[in-house]
Amino acid sequence: MLRLLNIKDRVQDIQLAHGRSLQLGKKTLIMGILNVTPDSFSDGGRFFDPNYAVEHAMQMVEDGADIIDIGGASSRPNSIMVDENEELRRILPVVKRLAEKNVLLSVDTFRARVAEEALAQGAHLINDIGSFEMDPELLNVLCRWQAPVVLMHNRMQVKPGEVYGDLVGDIIRDLEQSIARAVAAGLREELIIIDPGLGFGKTPGENRLLLKRLQDFRSMGRPILIGASRKTFIGKTLNLEIDERLEGSLAAVAIAIMNGADIVRVHDVKESARVALMTDAVRLENG
Repeated sequence: MLRLLNIKDRVQDIQLAHGRSLQLGKKTLIMGILNVTPDSFSDGGRFFDPNYAVEHAMQMVEDGADIIDIGGASSRPNSIMVDENEELRRILPVVKRLAEKNVLLSVDTFRARVAEEALAQGAHLINDIGSFEMDPELLNVLCRWQAPVVLMHNRMQVKPGEVYGDLVGDIIRDLEQSIARAVAAGLREELIIIDPGLGFGKTPGENRLLLKRLQDFRSMGRPILIGASRKTFIGKTLNLEIDERLEGSLAAVAIAIMNGADIVRVHDVKESARVALMTDAVRLENG
């Protein structure tokens, strides 16, 4: 709790790879999702062609995206994970072309080799769904580059609802252990962003509770990213299919921002950016 009390100002700069930086705290940052896969749960196949992917990324930037998060291997339930050669084949042309356009790029991967080659082609940070567990060599890559990482909580190997004695406390402890491991390996703590991992090994009710209690994660002293966009818990809460989850996703964006999120990862950038702007205006109101 002392770490929370010592945070007087959320405004901070995170140094990215290639000399760029990311300012957090003045406004909520929008991370636009770019899946260059044929099988992602929401938009699989739409941007599999690199030309369409680059065009869509630039449209997201125009619509208000601060960061583009490129993923080449679907992590949706029951998907078959492609090998790293195929993942690289999908993402590297897009990373290279968007880096040349001066776009801030995150790469959604847990693989060390994919992260290494993406960073070499111009990516600025890595979004790891595996908390360094799915490929332990990833941490060594991040340390060499001193590249920021989104460290997402993930207990997909167990059934939702069977693992948490204290949902928020357990997730905080798991994330703190991963952070300590990273710092011990040589990655500066200020390069770590945390993500509670909505939808990864949690029930719909647990996901809703995480949004409600997101402020508790500020005790960790790290910026918070939330990815709720179009996820199953929204569909189950509202009894809606994927293409009908816009309003639920936008509600999650507003709730997350009011409860402490610094970055929201979304499919619907224009709408989310507007919601973030309005929510920030309320959150930061001093009158």
